[in-house]
Amino acid sequence: MTSACAADPRLDDLERQARDAGLLLRLKVGRPLGLWSLQLVVAQAADDRGYRLLGEMKAWAYPASSGLQLDTMRVTPSAPAGVGDLIWSATMAWTLEMTPCRTARLLAIRDDERQHQRLLRYFRCFGFEAVRSVDAALWDLPLRLVWGGAGMLMTGNCARVQTISQRRWRQSAA
Repeated sequence: MTSACAADPRLDDLERQARDAGLLLRLKVGRPLGLWSLQLVVAQAADDRGYRLLGEMKAWAYPASSGLQLDTMRVTPSAPAGVGDLIWSATMAWTLEMTPCRTARLLAIRDDERQHQRLLRYFRCFGFEAVRSVDAALWDLPLRLVWGGAGMLMTGNCARVQTISQRRWRQSAA
């Protein structure tokens, strides 16, 4: 497996880049039962001295072959351009720096076919590839329980996802 290329920033570099763009990047990491749990958020200062949440990623990781498990990725419609790219880049930087995981997987949920196709295009933009459909078969039950539905199981190389998302983040921050 390849590691992040020299051009890909470390997590502390991304926190500085976010701050320079007027954003706050924060991570909450836990280690329940030998797993890593991650909640990564991007926020922006609000007028009332608080913060307005712009986006988040929730994930967990374990050193098994399936690596990082991406659960929730949300970006508010009012978020500035590039927030999603910053979230992806920071998630992959954390993964590569703090865990042995080098691959990530997610489920592109299939609630509505049009939205499902949008998700597939979006995840492919970051370098994820379709592995198999998760439907109603008995062997799909564990994955459906983990992700809460049917969809397309996708995997990606963390270093590649970071490189793509960092390039996109730099373009939007410029």
